[in-house]
Parts: sequence; C-alpha cells; structure tokens
Amino acid sequence: MSNSREITRSSGTSVEEAKPRLKKPRMYRVLLMNDDYTPMEFVVRILRKIFRLTEEQSVQIMLKVHTEGSGVCGVFTAEIAETRVREVLGLAREHQHPLKCTMEPEKRHVI
Repeated sequence: MSNSREITRSSGTSVEEAKPRLKKPRMYRVLLMNDDYTPMEFVVRILRKIFRLTEEQSVQIMLKVHTEGSGVCGVFTAEIAETRVREVLGLAREHQHPLKCTMEPEKRHVI
C-alpha cells in the first residue's frame, strides 16, 4: 500500500492526492556591531539574556565584536531574528547605550 491517499471519484477513476512540498524557511544572521561606548559586560548580559547563550559563548562573541567590529549572535527565521534585533535595541536604548544590532540573510549553500 502506498503512502499517498487515493480519492475515488463517482466516475470510477481514482486520483492521487499530491503531498505539499515544504520549503525550508530563509534564515537570517543576527549581528552585533562594535562601538566605543557600550560596556563589554552589557554586551555579555545581552547575549546571555536575549540569545540564551552560556557565559563562555557570550564572552567569545563579545570579544569577536570588540576585535573584529561585528559578531554573529545566532541564525534564525526572519520573525525570530527581527524580534531579537528589536529586543537588543530596546534594552540598549533603555540603558542608554548606542549598541547596534542588525540582521542579514544567511548565505545559501549550493551543493
């Protein structure tokens, strides 16, 4: 017996129901940008609170942001990435830090 469902019409012919093809959603990288004013401890707190990273992961990303100018906090679907960017910017504004956070499409790998 096949996995697809067959529908029998009153005319006696049967039609196979097509399975919907699901595409993987486009993924987005959330990036933090370095500035000369936001304390490193605040960046670590943001990474732990919003991105739920460990202390060690947070420190590694914070150091990458500090030394290279930007760092990836995570890769998410568009809606989640937008939410995380908004949360970072909101907390930074609330604490009067100029921390910048953006998102960009993840590069697709062609095999």
